[in-house]
This record gives sequence, C-alpha cells and structure tokens, in this order.
Amino acid sequence: MLIRHRGRSPVVDPGAYVAPNATLVGDVRVGPGARILYGAVLDAEGATVEVGAACVVSEQAVLRATAVGAVPRPVVLGDHVFVGPHATLLGCTVGRCCYLATNATVLHGARLGAGAVVAVGALAHAGAVLPSEMFVPPMTVAIGDPARVYPTDRPDELAEAVRGVNFAQAAFGVTHDWTDRIARYERIAEVRGAEYAAHLDDEIVG
Repeated sequence: MLIRHRGRSPVVDPGAYVAPNATLVGDVRVGPGARILYGAVLDAEGATVEVGAACVVSEQAVLRATAVGAVPRPVVLGDHVFVGPHATLLGCTVGRCCYLATNATVLHGARLGAGAVVAVGALAHAGAVLPSEMFVPPMTVAIGDPARVYPTDRPDELAEAVRGVNFAQAAFGVTHDWTDRIARYERIAEVRGAEYAAHLDDEIVG
C-alpha cells in the first residue's frame, strides 16, 4: 500500500518489488532492484526513507524516519543492504552492503559503515558509529563513536553507557532528567502523538 503523507507520495523504481501488504508512507524512495517484502512498513513521517539499489527489506521490518527534535532523522540505506525479518531501523544511516539480521535494531542518529553487521537481536544505539565491516554479535548493544560492544549480562555497565547516549534528546528532543522516567516518557508520548497526528490527512494512492 502506498500512502500520501504530508503531501508526499512514495516513489518506487519500476525495477523494484513491493509486496502487496507492505506499507510505504510519505516521502519514501525505493531504488532499482530493491525488494520490500510482506508486512514491511517504511514510514517517512516528516523526513525521508531512502532504500538503495538491490536492497532487501524482509518481512515485518520497520523503517521509520522522524522530524521531531532539533535534527530531522531520515532513514537511508545504501545499495545492497539486507534488512532481516522484524528488524527496526529508526532515523539512521546504513552504508552499502550492511547486513542487519532478524530482530536487529538501529536507533536514531546511528551510522553504519559499509559492510557492518548487526547480528540477531543486537542493537546499535542512538548515535552509535560502526566502522566499516564491524560485527555486532547477537544479543549485544553497540554504543558510542566509535562504537563499543556491551554484553547484556553486565546490566550496570550497560545502563551507564545507555544513560550517556541521552536517547530521549536524540530521538525526541526531550530533555527530562534520566531518573525522572515518568515525566520523560509522558513527554515522549506527547511529542510522538503530535507527530503522528499528521496521519489524519493521509491518502491511499496505490
């Protein structure tokens, strides 16, 4: 399904394939030879989603841009990127020939160099910079510039690293204190809800 959002419609190269139940919303551009499979959602919000040539976006993957906060966060995939089933990419840049496995997550402002791998269930956190061909092992978290990999079996160390990322600021422009979780999450919901209100005017175009 192709949906006009904020006055912009998806553009799909004639050589690409978009599954009939995939959903492309707003300023989404799909390059030649790309394959967008069943149930995938590509949502540009107030920014853009760009899918390079010969990319594969697998079943139930979500690619979502955002324009909330101080800096718009498009999703940009270079050529020959593989996005696995149930992967989530939010406002990030992914270099050519990267491999993002099943349930991989890449958050706002992250930048992946060519050939980087985010393995099954792994996370590249907000603002993480992965050098070319870096491998993030399964079920770990990559944080920082350059990225350092944190295992999930060291929760105190991981929590401190995540705190330094300031995710709420990077993703939503929200500046509440780290320890004030209720106020922070309340504000995040308000910001995101206001952004999503623009969907009230969406129009199915294909």
